[in-house]
This record gives sequence, C-alpha cells and structure tokens, in this order.
Amino acid sequence: MSVLAVGVSHRSADVRVLERATVPSGEVTKVLDELMRCAHVVEATLVTTCNRVEVYTVVDAFHAGLADVVGVLGRHSGLDTAELYEHLYVHYAAAAAEHLFRVSAGLDSMVVGEAQILGQVRTAYNTARDAGTAGRTLHELFQRALRVGKRVHAETGLDAAGGSVVSEALADADRVLGGLTGRRALIVGAGSMGGLSAAALRRAGIGEIVIANRTVETGARLAELQLEQGTPARAVGLDDLPAHIAAADVVVACTGATGTVVDAGMVPARVRPLVVCDLGLPRDVAADVADVPGVTIVDLESLQRRLAESPSGLDTHRATTIVADEVGAYLATQRSAAVTPTVTALRRRAAEVVDAELLRLDSRLDLDAAARAEVAQTVRRVVDKLLHTPTVRVKELASGPNGVEYAEALRELFQLDPAAPATIAANMSGGEAR
Repeated sequence: MSVLAVGVSHRSADVRVLERATVPSGEVTKVLDELMRCAHVVEATLVTTCNRVEVYTVVDAFHAGLADVVGVLGRHSGLDTAELYEHLYVHYAAAAAEHLFRVSAGLDSMVVGEAQILGQVRTAYNTARDAGTAGRTLHELFQRALRVGKRVHAETGLDAAGGSVVSEALADADRVLGGLTGRRALIVGAGSMGGLSAAALRRAGIGEIVIANRTVETGARLAELQLEQGTPARAVGLDDLPAHIAAADVVVACTGATGTVVDAGMVPARVRPLVVCDLGLPRDVAADVADVPGVTIVDLESLQRRLAESPSGLDTHRATTIVADEVGAYLATQRSAAVTPTVTALRRRAAEVVDAELLRLDSRLDLDAAARAEVAQTVRRVVDKLLHTPTVRVKELASGPNGVEYAEALRELFQLDPAAPATIAANMSGGEAR
C-alpha cells in the first residue's frame, strides 16, 4: 500500500479547467464516497481550494489506483480522460508526501507563503476523518503535513513575504483607486474567503463594508465582526445586488456558487472607477463585466499570469530545507514502522521455540516447580539477550533508504511466514492497511 497524489492546480491548468475540476464544499463527501467505492482505493482525502484540486489516496497498486482516481475526477468534472491527463500531475509514495508538505508550507501556492492553505489542508483532513475515509496512513501523513506548515510559518518569514490571494487582489484595487482608505466595499459571499476579504479591507482602512449573501444571517455575523473592530458594516441579501454594486468602489466576489452571480446587466457604466475582484472558482463574475466602461476586473486568471514564485529567496530556501528535513524524518519513521511486524513475528517465533523446548525438557527431567521456573526464566533471558541487539539494530537500519531489505532478510533467515507480519500489522493498526 502506498500514497498516491493526483491533482490539478494553477501550475498545471488554466482557470477554465480548474473551474470544471473544482469540487464545491457540499460535494466533497460525495466524491470521497465515490473514491472509496473504487476497487483499488483504501483511504482517501480531497484538498480543494480556489486554485487546486488534489486527491490523496492509499492504493494497493499504482496504475490501477491512478485509473480509479482519474475516473472519479473525470466523471465529476465532465472532462474526458485524455484532456484530464494533459493537466494532471501525479506523485507516488515519497514524492506524494513531499508534495503535500510543500503545499502545506505554502511553497506550491499561487502566492508563495500564503497562510490560508494550511487551514484548507486541515479542513480536508477533518472532512475525510469525519467521513471515515482517512485511515492510519493518511492520518499520519496529514498530521505531519500540518506540522510542516506550522514550522514554516513559525520559523521563516515566508507568509509575510507572500501574503494571500486576497491581499494581492486588493493591492491591485488599491493601485487602481489610488488607495482604499475611506472607500466603499461590497463583498459578495460570506464564507471563509469573504471573511479574509473583510479583514484585509478593514486593515486597509476601508470606509464601509456591505456583505451580500444568500443567507443574510450568515452575512450579519461577518458584518458584526467588522463593527466590533470599528469598521462600519452591514449585511444584505442578493436581491438588490445592482444597487449595492453601483454604490461600491471595490467589489469582491467569492461565493463558491456553481454559476456566475454578477453580470454586465448588474453593473452600470461608471463615472468613477470600480474594481471587481473575482476570487470565485468557478467564476462569480461574467466575462462581459470587463466591457463595462470604468470597470477593472482582477481575477484568478490575471493573478496566475502575473504572480511569480520568488517573494523572498532566503525564506523560500529555509522553507524548502524544512520540508526536506521533515520528508526525511517522515519516511524514516514509516520505514522503521514497516519492519516492526517482522520483528514481532521473529520474537513470537522465538517464544514458540522456547516454549516447545521447555515442554520437551520438562518431560525428560523431574524438576520441582522452583527449578522449572528458574530454567524457563534463564532460557527466555538468553533468547531475549540474543535477539535484543539484532532487533534494535534492524529497526535503526530500517529507517534508511533500503530499510525494507532488512525486514526481508529477517524473514528469509528465520523462515518467517510473510503473511504473519502482515496479519500482525493489520491487528496493530486497527484493521487499516499500511
């Protein structure tokens, strides 16, 4: 069993493909369930953000597992397999772990170092755990990935250098408008991206925030948070969206809806400039809005073309070093754990031999209870001492790149049944295959 990562992101595909491949939050559990029904998938998680969709699975075979995962992604996106393969990237075993660690650290983000991705990875794991699709292998992998992300943010300045997609989009708005201080902002959508946008606008000194959301109560909670921080804010529904757009200087659209929510008919020609930041995936803003006089569009596609992966060479190098160290430690732990069932089987075999020989000796010698106990303790102590050094050493050696070979050598030398360690491993992990 090995980890397989299959994904599509801003690095491998344009926004059109990403829009098709994206999985709305309400459908994540459904996709996980479909993955778990595949013949070669044992565990599954799904990381979905505004610019990536990545499936992490534990599979019993590489090619068959890959076909299963791509089949699910193809059925969900409506893309045929050939087109999907053109934009996918695939990582297996150690490479899958390294990729997830880089993602958690923010090294693979559109804006290198953005901190939002760490929370999204945590959400992906929690969703899979709650759905029962993340077993022991993915639990260990994702917990280590979250640790990597925390280390990078704590030990480097990468997040400060990079910022987030939200802050980058608002920086564009700031340039177009000549500053955001005292301006009016409209946020369409009150989810996590809407919350990040509100916080960024507040820090920029925005004069007023209107939050338009399908559920007004949800928008009201977000507005209340801004009021508590001293920024005038109120919540409205989506019915009178054109009037609120007309009154705004900057619009941030981030609903997560499956279709556009803002079109040119809602945006009157402007006397003063209007910046519309479309951070939805799929797009929240129709393409024809860009044709309205006085309107500037900032969307994920324009950010993708402009942003580069070099906010800070030193911090990027330090973050990369942390990732490499954590990958090495994770793989060493996995290799060491893999030899444990074989060591357990060896000790069990030794105990069986000792018990058989003591039984034979007992039938040949007339020993009282005290003598019998002393002989048994002595024999077991001798066997334990003989096995101690090689079993400790084999665990140490197993943490190296060729660790699996030492477990194989033990099984061959002591004629251990290869099925026995596998059974023991299954029992130790609560039935989850590794």
